Amino acid sequence: MQKKYDFLVIGTGIAGMSFALKVAHAGKVALICKSELQEANTDLAQGGISSVTNLKVDNFEKHIHDTMVAGDWLSDPKAVELVVKNAPEQIQQLVQWGVDFDRTEDGTFDLHREGGHSEFRILHHADNTGHAIQTALIQAVKKHPNIDVLEHHFAIEILTQHHLGVEVTRRTPDIECYGAYVLDEATGAIDTFLAKVTMMATGGIGQVYLTTTNPPIATGDGVAMVYRAKGTVKDMEFVQFHPTALYHPGDHPNFLITEAMRGYGGILKTLDGKEFMQKYDPRLSLAPRDITARAIFNEMKLNNCDHVLLDVTHKDPEETKHHFPNIYKKCLSIGIDITKEPIPVVPCHHYMCGGIKVDYNGQSSINRLYAAGECSCTGLHGGNRLASNSLIEAVVYADLAAKHSLPRLGELTYRTDIPAWKDTGSVPHEELFLISDSKTEVQQIMQTYVGIVRSNLRLKRAWTRLDNLYEETEKLFLRSRVDKDICELRNMINTGYLIMRQAMERKESRGLHYSIDYPPADRGIQGF
Repeated sequence: MQKKYDFLVIGTGIAGMSFALKVAHAGKVALICKSELQEANTDLAQGGISSVTNLKVDNFEKHIHDTMVAGDWLSDPKAVELVVKNAPEQIQQLVQWGVDFDRTEDGTFDLHREGGHSEFRILHHADNTGHAIQTALIQAVKKHPNIDVLEHHFAIEILTQHHLGVEVTRRTPDIECYGAYVLDEATGAIDTFLAKVTMMATGGIGQVYLTTTNPPIATGDGVAMVYRAKGTVKDMEFVQFHPTALYHPGDHPNFLITEAMRGYGGILKTLDGKEFMQKYDPRLSLAPRDITARAIFNEMKLNNCDHVLLDVTHKDPEETKHHFPNIYKKCLSIGIDITKEPIPVVPCHHYMCGGIKVDYNGQSSINRLYAAGECSCTGLHGGNRLASNSLIEAVVYADLAAKHSLPRLGELTYRTDIPAWKDTGSVPHEELFLISDSKTEVQQIMQTYVGIVRSNLRLKRAWTRLDNLYEETEKLFLRSRVDKDICELRNMINTGYLIMRQAMERKESRGLHYSIDYPPADRGIQGF
């Protein structure tokens, strides 16, 4: 069945929903959600959202400089300036949508400071900022008459000239997006969603790794779809491992211990209670995430242990419980009172700095296709994301995409000659268990060979093993009925390949990409 919308939005985190809200006054919007609206990386974001708001001590230049330093000077200066200078306006927009950021007694924003930031500029709602944002946006979206929310729908492929019989390569000029094939999980039907404008906002890639703070839906769908459609994907080697996920074997996803806890005064220590960050960076426990994650990794290796400690026991107990109620509750549920004993933490996959390459309007290399949020590569993050820059990047680029696409709407038309999806598979999966096994194999390969520390040998092994999985999966895909599981596996393999391939191409240790074959000359942790 063909369905027509002015705007097709794939993904329902802060990027997808804020874009939908910004364009819905001009036309009908289909909001595609692969599970339920509440399930998104945005909902799990604890620390907060960065913006210059206290002009007495902070300014745009400081925020720009902090971002460039954290990104190892690989960030695009114009993209950084766009996000930083547009941030205050978008914060006010979030407030108008109902986001209740914590404030001080005088009514000003209660600001936190996190690793890599030179000033207190992190707006937050306790320690569940993302949840507060996600909830407010859901309420706004559900109220809008022009937005159709389609939960448990899964985008399989975006539509381009390829589906009209045209040979499309990475050198084909003027590739256009006409919408997407979308699976309705309730019925099993694959419908053709035609759109004048498509926004890709599918979030992260966390399920590609064995340990991650990302929800189960984060399988790199948007990146994989755009790559298969011959769009440009960039900076995939820069995978951010958060230094401090709660060490509690069996948790999946891993529970995040926010960066704000180190900004609050938390101190990283070895299991015998010794501080160690002074060996790695003068900023100590407030060093950027790439440095801190490698430092912890190194200490774990040196001390033959599977975690380190984050200590806030020297802080006022009531203040700790006030600022971090959810962390306190979670840790207490496993027998740890964080006001009296340190928190066991371990580095864990958290964020993808690369993704679908977009311009300063949020448009990808494919015309009529925009991308925002974690699946996009705007140039803001460079080699490493500065803490709490992701949520603000998502809403700023959603705004830029809305402003660019709205004036074009009248001149764009539907491609009604797109054929219906042809399901070549005649039987259900007889090897369903193989899909689950293959997903685990992808995760193990990526965790072992394409993790915090890499080498040429490890990357070559990843190449060989992923290539075998790719061949097996494509054969299974062609002879099976299409469902979410097989599509997610394909996307995970495609995404893992891109991370591995672009890591192989970077012949240096830079930002989040650390290779023992290319030790940094000026800084970094040796002896891996």
